[in-house]
Order: sequence, then structure tokens, then C-alpha cells
Amino acid sequence: MTAPRFALLSVSNKEGVVEFARGLVMLGYTLLSTGGTRQALVDAGIPVTAVSAHTGAPEIFGGRVKTLHPKIHGGILGRRGEDDVVAVEQAIPWIDVVAVNLYPFAATVARGASLPEAVEQIDIGGPAMVRASAKNHASVTIVVDPADYAQVLVALAAGDGTIRPRLAVKAFRHTAAYDAMIATWLGERLDPGFATETAIPLQRVQTLRYGENPHQAAAFYANPGEGGRSLARATQLQGKELSFNNLADLDATLRAVFDIGGAMGLPACVIVKHMNPCGAAVHRDGITTAYRMALSGDPVSAYGGILAFNRPIREEDAEAIVSSGVFYEVIAAPGIEPGARLRFAAKKNLRVMALPADWEASRPAGLDARRVQGGWLLQDWDVGHKTDWNVVTAAGERPMRPPTDAEAGSLRFAWAVCSNVKSNAIVLVCAAEGGWLLNGVGAGQMSRVDSVHLAIRKAQRPVAGCVLASDAFFPFADGVIAAVEAGVTAIVQPGGSIRDEEVKAAAAEKNVAMVFTGARHFRH
Repeated sequence: MTAPRFALLSVSNKEGVVEFARGLVMLGYTLLSTGGTRQALVDAGIPVTAVSAHTGAPEIFGGRVKTLHPKIHGGILGRRGEDDVVAVEQAIPWIDVVAVNLYPFAATVARGASLPEAVEQIDIGGPAMVRASAKNHASVTIVVDPADYAQVLVALAAGDGTIRPRLAVKAFRHTAAYDAMIATWLGERLDPGFATETAIPLQRVQTLRYGENPHQAAAFYANPGEGGRSLARATQLQGKELSFNNLADLDATLRAVFDIGGAMGLPACVIVKHMNPCGAAVHRDGITTAYRMALSGDPVSAYGGILAFNRPIREEDAEAIVSSGVFYEVIAAPGIEPGARLRFAAKKNLRVMALPADWEASRPAGLDARRVQGGWLLQDWDVGHKTDWNVVTAAGERPMRPPTDAEAGSLRFAWAVCSNVKSNAIVLVCAAEGGWLLNGVGAGQMSRVDSVHLAIRKAQRPVAGCVLASDAFFPFADGVIAAVEAGVTAIVQPGGSIRDEEVKAAAAEKNVAMVFTGARHFRH
């Protein structure tokens, strides 16, 4: 008589498990199961044996211990053809198929669960079975993803074991990501800071056509279970799939528009091209006015850019955008009203993204990470930093005037924009009735004075009367002199150079106001 073949099913995600179980029974497997999975199979009329009946040991401690038993782990881990005698002596039958996915820790923490609730969703027996099955993949088929059920049934029916190594790798990745997610969430609450060892949980959201360039393969991964400002939470309403560069530029645009809008407390518009704002404005009248002002700052560079707002897009706003005749790769906002969606629908290739309503009130979770060859650079996010606002009042023996009220508003807007421009960053800002707009940008230059000259050259409106912001201190007075000669009336910068006195003197000479923030905002 042939010994029964056992399959163990214990899944949090019940999708497809009834059909999978029914297929296993048709192939001659005896099913073992626990808890909710067993009940789902019983309800479907599928014969199944409780794990407790198989082991002779009851579930204890409120279900915390149910599969941690030699008859389960021996049945999975035993080496076929080598451990058979011991298995017979211990009455341990082999378990050849294991379908397990883990407690929903990500979903639990995403809804704001307390620490005790989250701890109860840390699976112990599940990962142990998954890892044991994956280790013994020479004999055991491990399934952690319902999407694999159909092909597993086909392989089992054909007696084809070639699928097992790939499923084993997938299983180890599954438990690694699960443990990383738990370690990250608990670490933020129980042991914050930069740990000696760490892991970043990632889940693939989308395979991309290519990376920055067509010869580079790419995919978009997200941190599972994270709320807050996560691109994975944005909903694409229409248009082609997002590309690698679209996603990178969209991230830069959303950072900028909510930084700037939040700093000024006004409806904001930002247009980004190649990770840098080429247009930015805020205006009390709403986003249509802000859009027109932002576009006027550099209408040539705006073509093919990313457009974002910090307020929902109404039909009249969409009409203004479409009527401007500018092609955008992506448009994003916290809400796209039905009339606006209809207006955008005619542009089939335009990608339209709706952000969650809580985006403005949220912040990015975890740490800011950047890949380098052989490792990662991790840092806090450059958001929410409180800036000192120190008006410079003296340059040697010469007093310096404070900014006027009008200049002070322009300087705050300029500082918010500048922190979202690639270093060396210089921005010129003009005031408009009820708002402010970006007039010229110098980004990514190797010297700060070159960034000043570039910003002046890019300005679409007169520089005279503008204010200037610099993301880091002026190492020499030359940048200030160039700005003053072009007509800049006030400057905001971090300060801290050994030549600060020379820099202040250059400004004082032309009665230009200056503010030191004491905070640098490099963005490389």
C-alpha cells in the first residue's frame, strides 16, 4: 500500500486556497491545516485533517503554538532516502507540499495598530515552515504566493520538480521581507537610530519598461505597509505606464510642491524638469493663477515636465492647463474632480495621478536611502526642519537694513523653493499681487557664482526687485556681487563661511538685506 502524500495549508491570504486544495485532493494528497484555513476548506466541503489531530498536540497559548512540532517540521525537513528509518521510528510521515503565507503584519500596522496588536501579528510558525520547506526544496514544494497555485498543480500532476528551486528562492525572499518589515517598524518605536545591522523591506509594485536609459532594466519597489507620503499610494487615473524617470521626477515634484505650499500656506504649483523645479508659484486666488504664474517662469523648460499641485484640480483648473498647450508627462494633485478628469481624458497619453487626501498632513516614513556601489547611504529626510531666521544687521562698521515685509515673504518662498533644487542651488523670486513665483534657477553647477549667473540668465522677468536664495553659504563675495549688480534687493542663505564678513559687506555696500538661516539644504 502506498503511503499517503501530505500537503499542509496554512494561509493568511485565502485567495484561491479552496481551488488549490481541491486540486491537491484530486491529485491524491491528504490535507493538513490550521485555524481559519481549515475552516474555509471545511466550509467548501473539502476533506482536511487538523494539524492538532495529526500531531496529537493541541493548539496552545491562544494559537501561538500549533505547528511548532517535530511531526510537522520533521515531515518537512527530513531528507528523503536518508532519514526514512528515523521517520518511520518516530511515526513522522513526509509532508511534500506546503502552502503558507504569513500573518498580515503590514496591513495591521498600516491601519494604525497599537504595539500589542502589532506584536500579535508577528508570525512565528509560518516563517519556520516556509524556511524549512525552502531549505528542503529538493523534496518539498513551498508556495507562498496564491498566484503560483495553478502552475504548482500542473507541475505536481506532471511529476515535474524543476519548479521547486525557484519557489524556494521566492519563499526566502518572502520571509526576509517580512522580517525586515517587522524590524523596521519595531526599530522606529523601540530602538530608533542607525542600527549596526538593518534591512529594508521592499515589494515590487511595477516592472518598468527600462531604467534611466533603454539599456537598463528596472522596476519600482515600495515599502510594504507604509502610509504617509509613498508614491505607491498614488492612484493612476489615466495614461501610459509610469517610467523610471517619471517616478523619479514625480517624487521631486511632490516634495517641492508640498514643501513650498506648506511653507507659504497657499495653493501651490510646481513644474519639474529633470528633478529640478523650472516653474513654481503660490497664489491666494487658487491653483489656476498659481499655474499660470509658474509656467511664465520658464515656459520652454516646462515642455515634457511633471506638473503638481497641493490642492485638488477642478474643471476650470484643468481647462487652464489644457488651454496652455504645454505637453506634460504627468499631472498630480490630491484629488482630481470629475469635470477635470473629463477634460484630461482627451489626452490619452497624459498620466494623471490622484494623491491620497492625507498627503499634505503626512510625511515620508523610514529613512531616506541612496544606493552606492557596494552599499547604501541612509539619512533622515530633509523635511520639517525648523529654520532660524536671523536678519543680518551689521557688516563691519556698516549697518545693514532688515528686509521689508514684502521682501520677507519673497525670501520665505525663495528658501522653500531653493531647498528642492539640485546643488549648487540659486533661485530668484518675484512677488506678485497675492503670491510669488520662481523667476530664475541656477542648479547643479560646480561653482556657486556660476549658479548665480545661470539664474540671472534664465530669468523671464526683470531681476531688478527680485530676492535670491542660496542653498548653502557663499564661499566668496563674487556671487553676491553678481546678484546685486543684476538688481537683487534681498538674499537668504545659511551663512557660516569664513568669508561671511566680505559677503555681508558686498550686500551692505548696495543696501541689500540679508538673512542667515543657519541651515544648509544640499540636494545632490
